[in-house]
Amino acid sequence: MTIALTKPLPLPPEIPAYVPSGNECTLFESAWTRQLPLLLKGPTGCGKTRFVHHMAARLGLPLSTVSCHDDLTAADLTGRYLLKGGDTVWVDGPLTCAVREGGLCYLDEIVEARKDVAVVLHPLTDDRRILPLERTGELLEAQPGFMLVVSYNPGYQNLMKALKPSTRQRFVAIEFDFLPKNQEIAVVSSESGLDEARVAPLVELARRLRALKGHDLEEGVSTRLLVYCASLIDSGLPVRDAVRSALIEPLTDEPDVKAALIEVANAVVA
Repeated sequence: MTIALTKPLPLPPEIPAYVPSGNECTLFESAWTRQLPLLLKGPTGCGKTRFVHHMAARLGLPLSTVSCHDDLTAADLTGRYLLKGGDTVWVDGPLTCAVREGGLCYLDEIVEARKDVAVVLHPLTDDRRILPLERTGELLEAQPGFMLVVSYNPGYQNLMKALKPSTRQRFVAIEFDFLPKNQEIAVVSSESGLDEARVAPLVELARRLRALKGHDLEEGVSTRLLVYCASLIDSGLPVRDAVRSALIEPLTDEPDVKAALIEVANAVVA
């Protein structure tokens, strides 16, 4: 199944809005058509998760989203035996459900999960497309409509939490970044209801703060935070209060850094 991309038609209201910055929609569709696993990488809040929700709805795929964390194990994805009404029954995890029934399984921030998760994913990300369930003795073959998508933020990687080359090379990869200025203004305005003229200084401020990433800040302002800030302003909160609450406080707890960011904000946003 291939969807023509010559001139995009207006999306039905149930499909989340998404503004492409390149050919990522075409790449996603090609990967899904050819049953290839997909890796999305890019900074926090740049639209990776929105993109996945958009494409799942656009292709009519059921979507299971798992936010990975330090305690996430392979069993959380595949399933486990549970007591129900005095009986012990096997309950499929989200990954197993998607493999059995078809659909998209999205693992957000895959590097946060425990190492045994990668071992489970490997046989699903090559030509075998199988999921061995040791506890039940099953060897599941993925349905034709199954697709695995994972994401991570390369900026957060360290020696203890890094995606191994042997895992990365099992995926087709798309790199994400923040939208160009004019596009980001349009998106933030559309999402928040604040007019573009008032959103423009917020986006300019975000771009200046992002330039500090790796120096005074671990991470820059996300588009998500910009939408929060613009929404607060649109609801009547004073601009400087909204900027401080949505664009400054979430970035740092260091008083000196916070004061410097506020100084930058006061110079950019009236």
